[in-house]
Amino acid sequence: MLDDMFDYLEHLRERPVWQPAPAEVRATFQAPLPRAGSDLAGLHRTFMDDVLPYAVGNAHPGFFGWVHGGGTPVGMLAEMLAAGLNANVGGRDQVPVEVERQVARWMAELFRFPAGASGIFVTGTSMANMIAVLVARRRMLGLEVRDAGLASMGQGLVAYTSAAAHDCIAQAMDLTGIGRAALRLVPLDDAYRMDTAALEQAIAADVRAGLRPFFVAATAGTVDTAAIDPLARVAAIARANGLWFHVDGAFGAMAMLSAELAPLLDGIEQADSIAFDFHKWAQVPYDAGFVLVRDGELHRDTFSAAPRYLKREPRGMAGGSPWPCDFGPDLSRSFRALKTWFTLQAHGADRMGAAIAGTCALARYLAGEVRQRPAFELLAPVSLNIVCFRYKVTGMVTGMADGLDADDFNAALVADLQEAGIAAPSLTTLRGKVAIRVAIVNHRSERRDIDAMLKGLEELAVQRLEAAR
Repeated sequence: MLDDMFDYLEHLRERPVWQPAPAEVRATFQAPLPRAGSDLAGLHRTFMDDVLPYAVGNAHPGFFGWVHGGGTPVGMLAEMLAAGLNANVGGRDQVPVEVERQVARWMAELFRFPAGASGIFVTGTSMANMIAVLVARRRMLGLEVRDAGLASMGQGLVAYTSAAAHDCIAQAMDLTGIGRAALRLVPLDDAYRMDTAALEQAIAADVRAGLRPFFVAATAGTVDTAAIDPLARVAAIARANGLWFHVDGAFGAMAMLSAELAPLLDGIEQADSIAFDFHKWAQVPYDAGFVLVRDGELHRDTFSAAPRYLKREPRGMAGGSPWPCDFGPDLSRSFRALKTWFTLQAHGADRMGAAIAGTCALARYLAGEVRQRPAFELLAPVSLNIVCFRYKVTGMVTGMADGLDADDFNAALVADLQEAGIAAPSLTTLRGKVAIRVAIVNHRSERRDIDAMLKGLEELAVQRLEAAR
């Protein structure tokens, strides 16, 4: 199994980035519950033949869709060790908890948080953002909200984020019981960042209306364009109005590992909480999300509980309090920290930062190529590692050319490229235009992968235009 996975990673470029699974492969996974055991070698062959070739392909250097990390062999091996150990890292006195605490201290150091900061591994930034909302709610309403709930205490709470923020911020408002309607989506400036003047106006309007602003989420690396909100300015507005200042840094926060890119995140060190994923730019295998909270005691008060079966003791296995389960909703927790610890130790923060900066350099290269090729147009500034552009349909008049709609054409072109196995960008919509969105996250990606994607787009576009005539 290890040999096969090493071979797979070594020869990724020889494979299609993605390919649709045939009906007969899908039928393999329609079989009923097995009542008898099967030969392990046969099961592995099924994996190699019917699972591995038909995954989404984010380990491939030509995968540019969404923001998916590529993983590393180091992380894969660490995941194997963690699975063999099978530690439940919800708590109790064990060194796996110490590994997680060490990673939390490293992150506090990286983001210049105080010694009393706390951090915890979660599935991903969606969960991390929800934890941040809950801690902010606890600060606003007091400890009694944990028993009384929002029905009696939560009237008038409102929060803010940019119109370009990930929907998981709105989902966090939903899941915490505050509600999506209580989230104000602040307009964007010309660079797709939160308009801070509009933020101030929205807060003032809500205060005049008798509402209670409590939370603002800035984004470090927006999902569409990788724009970075003006973090220092948002921090100042939050302080002036008594709001919890949170940063959704799902992938962008890891730019702090790069001395070249870290200045772009000026102000992130002022955050009350930061959510991010190691499984994106830091290349840790899925899943490895994290939330870092400035006030560790407040964080603990938001979640800690001591039922009789979790009673802490001064010695024995029930020692070592506080436990990770005191900082989040999960008691059963996998050893996510080990693959992150291995990755940071094996490669070092500087080398990881250089790889992150390298993906941004590739994005600038792609943007330059787009500008030089008359068939394409750039649709947004390139802030970090995401490039949004599209194919220009020649002679376009009011969005149409030769009976072709430019938006439909670009959407079909991306599907053609994906199905050809050449490269896998995704789509988004910017100011009413469908954009080809290229997110360069994988440490394996090189200029030749960018060139192959552009060549594929140009050739497939010509084929599609000729077929339409």
